[in-house]
Amino acid sequence: MPVVAIIGAGPLGRSLALAAVRAGVTVFLEDVMPANLHHAQEEIRAALGPDALPTVRFVSTVEDAVREADIVIDCVPDELESKLEIFCLIDRMAPPHTILASPITKHSITDLAACTYRADKCIAIAARPDELKAIEVDAGARPSLVLRTPPQATTETVTAVAGLFQILGFEPRVEVDSVIPDPASL
Repeated sequence: MPVVAIIGAGPLGRSLALAAVRAGVTVFLEDVMPANLHHAQEEIRAALGPDALPTVRFVSTVEDAVREADIVIDCVPDELESKLEIFCLIDRMAPPHTILASPITKHSITDLAACTYRADKCIAIAARPDELKAIEVDAGARPSLVLRTPPQATTETVTAVAGLFQILGFEPRVEVDSVIPDPASL
């Protein structure tokens, strides 16, 4: 089982952390806001009982979250500045083997990955937050999920992230990101 760091303990981060803990995955859940971490801890404890808490660690720095992570999922807003900042931060702090996964609907994973030293270890989860939380609504369903890769993504990256989302109850489908050239550059 991979060790997963989730950056952002808002509703999406809490939802993914809860699904991962239910699946037996070790999770580091990070948020800079202590209230978000407290709310996440209470929500996970209420859902799973105190026995689940050893498999999830609540941390207040990105560095503490990513130190042991195999896969990092950022749950920051889907805004270019936020995504660039978190990608650069994770890229600097995470071990070289760590994969960066990000829920992205508005931006190209190829462009974001190009800002890192690990473009081959970046992948987009092409879903809106409500689609990622669908697993909570109907535990019997296996909602589909698109994973979008930059062209240079390795097979290991795709296999690891697809495997994680299968464990979480999704049916992942992989697509290579198509970058539309900027008309000004033509």
